[in-house]
Amino acid sequence: MQNNKKTLWKVIGASSLGTLIEWYDFFIFGSLSIVLSTKFFPADNPTAAFLSTLATFAAGFVVRPFGALFFGRLGDLIGRKYTFMVTLMLMGGATFLIGCTPSYESIGFFAPLIVLILRLLQGLALGGEYGGAATYVAEHSPEGQRGYWTSWIQTTATFGLFISLVVILLTRLLLTEQQFDGWGWRVPFVLSIFMVYVSYLIRKNMDESPEFKKAKSEGKTAKNPLKESFGNAYNLKFVLLALFGAAMGQGVVWYTGQFYSMSFMKTVMHVDTDQADLILGIALLFGTPFFVICGRLSDKLGRKWVMLTGMLLAILTYRPIYEAMYQLTNLEKKTEIVEKRQTKTTINKQTDGNEEQLLVTRVFTDGTTVNESTKNLIATAAEDTPRETASIPVKKVTVHLAGANYVALVALIFIQIIYITLVYGPIAAFLVEIFPVKIRYTSMSLPYHVGNGIFGGLLPAVSTYLASNAQINNDPQFYLAGLWYPILISAVCFIIGALYITKTMTANNNLEN
Repeated sequence: MQNNKKTLWKVIGASSLGTLIEWYDFFIFGSLSIVLSTKFFPADNPTAAFLSTLATFAAGFVVRPFGALFFGRLGDLIGRKYTFMVTLMLMGGATFLIGCTPSYESIGFFAPLIVLILRLLQGLALGGEYGGAATYVAEHSPEGQRGYWTSWIQTTATFGLFISLVVILLTRLLLTEQQFDGWGWRVPFVLSIFMVYVSYLIRKNMDESPEFKKAKSEGKTAKNPLKESFGNAYNLKFVLLALFGAAMGQGVVWYTGQFYSMSFMKTVMHVDTDQADLILGIALLFGTPFFVICGRLSDKLGRKWVMLTGMLLAILTYRPIYEAMYQLTNLEKKTEIVEKRQTKTTINKQTDGNEEQLLVTRVFTDGTTVNESTKNLIATAAEDTPRETASIPVKKVTVHLAGANYVALVALIFIQIIYITLVYGPIAAFLVEIFPVKIRYTSMSLPYHVGNGIFGGLLPAVSTYLASNAQINNDPQFYLAGLWYPILISAVCFIIGALYITKTMTANNNLEN
């Protein structure tokens, strides 16, 4: 038993490290989306550039199901090990090349085109990675403990995001703002190639999973995994139920807590970028152990209600949580210490005039500090050009939280991370157990990546659009409009899962036809 556990930990370590690195590669694009929007898209319309970056980010998620089909088929034909070795190298190479891509200023339209292609390759690679790693670990796990052992794989996505935030923060700290904006943002992308190489060295010495080797030796592997997974009406029913009764809701809860929350802090609450990253990082650090706890809980109580509880809590509390978050930086409800206000004006020479920057620092009684930076280009070509009409001022507001407000924001993000652990901790074991070995990689990968890649991956872009549209229509609570998307998807998934997921679903695991 001791040897079995030792082997299991080796399997989990090797699988988790590679999966963690792939998630890191995938997430640094999202974590740096605001910076990337200024590098790979035209700078004359910042809002359109940011939405274009989110759309490019989402594109990587949309193609994940195709990666699931392509690599899932390979995994069921030739084995789990070699398939996710290929996905690791593909992901690492694409990420490295994003860091090497010239900016829009250098090569124009080709910059966003190249980044889009590389982002699509990332999505294809991730589509094949997760199913392989989860299947590989599950097929090494003892019966009745799959929720616990596969939950370690579930932590890798969150750790990948956490490490991406840490690397970005360290890079910002070690470089000046000008250096980071000029070339430092490329560092997190380029570094990934070294981590991928280390993971490759570890993974190449792994053995194939015992269940797959047994099926292969007995001649019970699938001849056509795609046809047997989706052309078989009985198995297709389980694929659809896995998608609409579990993975779809899990996907939107996952991305709301880890991506929408980050975007909300930076673009709606105007929290300083570094502080927002650190707040999310702290919440992730404290929340990650709960993936294992919820995985173990699903071994005891069953996968269904652990996952559905997370969805139900999200449905009921998302709007109150984000209302509370918004009010933490609502300056209309704060009292300024007027005597501490500081104003500074600087003039920077530009090719077409002088840029005047007015920086106002305001301090409030609750410890909140606000920096308001207003830039205005002063025309100098003609002396009779009125100063105030030379250009439209560009204003930027940055909020720094302190004390109780800082702790409260960490707590509100942490609550959302707990919802994620409830829905995500048991999902790998749930998906593995409802499909037979010979088509498991293919069958489980598709619903997982449609749920996460399409329903979850589209969340940042769809929610941002809903919030922007509500703001245009002067909705006083425009900042909550984006939440209707995850709430609606979670509600549909909860109803389907509650009505149709049963304990007998694992009987499909014995399907042989």
